[in-house]
Amino acid sequence: MSVVSDRIDTAPDGLEQLKAMLVGGLKAPIGQTLAFDLVEVELGRVVFEGRPDRSVYNPLGAVHGGYAATLLDSACGIATHSTLGPHRGHTTLELKVSYLRGLSEDSGTVRATGRVVSVGRRVAFAEAELHDGAGRLCATATSTLLVFDVEPQGRGALQA
Repeated sequence: MSVVSDRIDTAPDGLEQLKAMLVGGLKAPIGQTLAFDLVEVELGRVVFEGRPDRSVYNPLGAVHGGYAATLLDSACGIATHSTLGPHRGHTTLELKVSYLRGLSEDSGTVRATGRVVSVGRRVAFAEAELHDGAGRLCATATSTLLVFDVEPQGRGALQA
């Protein structure tokens, strides 16, 4: 709790917001569009799962690299969000993705695990790994994120 304008602010912090999303079955629009879900959350660590199908294929007949990048970016960003206080937000400044193995509709359920490396007042660093259904490492990412204040009546699925 913090005092804001002579009143007690009981707004949830990032971890509380994410836990409420899990309990309420809420999902960000990008998760709906690409059919992936936040399945685990703890302080500084999250896991997303998805099952790529032909709807995310590129013209060459494999899962588009943007699918993996989106899961990895989400994992880095939401891991960072889990460490933030009330009325704090983040955005990706830089994302570096390394692709090690291609994905297909036969990859099974893929898991993107994000972990915070460091969070400061203005900048955070996070990393993520994407494994296929057989547990094989398919891609990794490192991310630099800007951390900032947001208005109490914020936006998006993360606001309680």
